[in-house]
Parts: sequence; C-alpha cells; structure tokens
Amino acid sequence: MTDAAEATGAGRRTAMIVLLAGACIIGLAPILVRLADSGPAAIGFWRMLFALPLLALIARRESGGVGPAGWVLALAGAAFALDLAFWHYGIALTSVAKATILSNLTPVIVTGVAWLVFREKVRPLFLAAVALAVGGACMMTLARDPGLPGVNPPLGDAFSAMTAIWYALYFLAVQRARQTRGAAQVMFWSSLTAAPLLLIAAGLLGEPLLPATAGGWAACIGLGVMHVTGQGSIAWALGRLPASVTSVVVLVQPVVAAILGWVLFAEVFGPGQMLGGAIALTGVILAQRAARPAAQAG
Repeated sequence: MTDAAEATGAGRRTAMIVLLAGACIIGLAPILVRLADSGPAAIGFWRMLFALPLLALIARRESGGVGPAGWVLALAGAAFALDLAFWHYGIALTSVAKATILSNLTPVIVTGVAWLVFREKVRPLFLAAVALAVGGACMMTLARDPGLPGVNPPLGDAFSAMTAIWYALYFLAVQRARQTRGAAQVMFWSSLTAAPLLLIAAGLLGEPLLPATAGGWAACIGLGVMHVTGQGSIAWALGRLPASVTSVVVLVQPVVAAILGWVLFAEVFGPGQMLGGAIALTGVILAQRAARPAAQAG
C-alpha cells in the first residue's frame, strides 16, 4: 500500500514538479538558438555534442555507465534530430507564429497514439484540457507574431507540422525506453544518435558549421547544458507519468519563451499573450487533475 501510494501520490507530484521545471528550462531554447550564430541543423549538432560528456557523467553516477545501445534509443535520437532540424528550418521559412502553432500539435498526436496503440485511458475532461492548452498556446503565439509571410510559407508550414510528428515520436520512444533504462542513459544514447545525423544534415544543406562569435559559442554551450537539465528532467518524468500528460505539461515552454523574449528582447507582451498563457496553464492544470483517476483506476 505504501509503495502504491508513493507511485500515485507523492511520487507523482515529484515527477510533475520535475517535469514543469524541465519544461521551463527548455523554454530557454528559442532564446539561445537566436543567439547561436550558426546554421539551424548545426546548432542542433553543437547542442548534442556539448551535452554528451555531462550525460555520460550522470549516467555513470546513476547506473554505473551508459549501458548498451538499443533500437528504441536510436529511434528516439533519430526522431529528436528530425525534430530540431525541421523546427529550426520551419521558423526560418515561415512565420514564427505558424511554426510554433503547428509544432504544438504534439499533444494531440501523442494522446491519439497513446490511446490507440498503447491503450492508455483518456477521459473526456483530459481531451478538453488538451484542446484548452493547445488553444491557449496558439492564442499566445498569434499575439506575439501577427503573421509575417516568411520566405517560403508552404514549405515552412510543412516542416513545422512535421516537427509535431517527430517530437511526438520522440516522446513515445523515450517513454518506452524509460521502462528499462535510466533517464541519463536514454538521453546519452538518443543524443549520440542525433548528433551525427544533424551534422550530416548541416553539411548536405551547406550550412555554416562553426559559430562566428564567442557569444555564439556560449549560446551553443548553453544549449548543451539546457539539453541535459531540461530534456533530462522531461525524460526522467516520462518514466513516471503517461506520455499524454507529459506532452501537455510541456506546453508551458512557449509561455516561458514569450516572457523571456519580452524581458531580453523587448518583445511586446500584451493582453493577448497574457490571456493565451493563462489559458494554456489552465489546460495544463486540468490535464494533470483529469489524468489522476484514470491512472488510479488502471
């Protein structure tokens, strides 16, 4: 009884706190990507490369080493490489608002797959919470960017929509891997898989590989640290929470990014952003509460 209570009570609350902290840290990503003066895929490569030594150290302390590779870990790494590359190029080709909205379709995809494939129970209130969270994120991002045309909107829109698919696949692969592996091990092998794929993509696309300034290098190093702490926290929480719940909670990322953009880059943060952020956070809270009875009933 005590272990079960820990798994559904205090343990679940701890996992939710860690998840929220990780999502807030990942909200730094757009800021650091803007400061890293290199190609879109190349920035992703440096993020993975700088994260690997830290992940190896953490894995050694937690599990005695990184352990063997596996196909699920390789799948997570490939999906994450595609996620970063497609999202960065989507932002470059279409408006920031549309790129963010389309990439935020991840909760819908994760919930649908978790329901249809993994038979996770989904209550009507949870589906309403998903709609509320996604709607709030959409409202906030639309308020931030009224719709700049971009250099190639159709292609950028397609890339951004694909980002949601790749990130959903990453979430589901990490959740499956976390059933038998530690969070640091999962992060290490997925990052090790993603790094060369991003480097190859950057080379094939003719991107500048090296940041041009010291500030660019600092931003890339910061992305590596952010990857370990932010994505590592999310990976850890995925071993204790349903993927459908996790994918909704991480929608606090655009809220954090909007606040940082306002503070650091003087981007206007008006009533539309505030209302959208409040709606998104309300959806997050409802999703957390709606998932509890289903988890306990299962």
